[in-house]
Amino acid sequence: MKTFAILHGPNLNRLGKREPHIYGTATLKDLESLIRAEAKRLGVRVVFFQSNHEGALIDRIHALADRGVAGFIVNFGAYTHTSVALHDALKSVAPLPAVEVHISDIKKREKFRRHSYTAAACLAMISGKGFPGYVEALQLLAQPVGRTGPVRRDGADRSAPPPRA
Repeated sequence: MKTFAILHGPNLNRLGKREPHIYGTATLKDLESLIRAEAKRLGVRVVFFQSNHEGALIDRIHALADRGVAGFIVNFGAYTHTSVALHDALKSVAPLPAVEVHISDIKKREKFRRHSYTAAACLAMISGKGFPGYVEALQLLAQPVGRTGPVRRDGADRSAPPPRA
């Protein structure tokens, strides 16, 4: 049975309390229950990890890859917009696929949140779909993938990101 790792970055442990007008009132435990139910339906296993520390997330990516996970769903929180190191960690475990998920639509947030350094290391980015975005990400990873490039799945822009200069 395939196992997928769901990695939550900084402040996601505060779901349900942090900015409920943006993230809602459901908790991280609620999110993990939703993902577990979908994993059961799909016949796959999931493991979860949350950390507020960049190095801990990098170490977990390496360890899980070495243990044979089939792919990653990642929400690196604010590290999305700053961390080349997390980008490089995902690249270092290629060809394992990763899907980046954001509960809110990062393209409609503050200017500093609109760029993702980590998305370029991912198969897809799903943004602005709330908790169902994680279900969509798991469905995407659980099926055989025939595409080779990144896919965007946010409400505003469904095209692939422009090539890097």
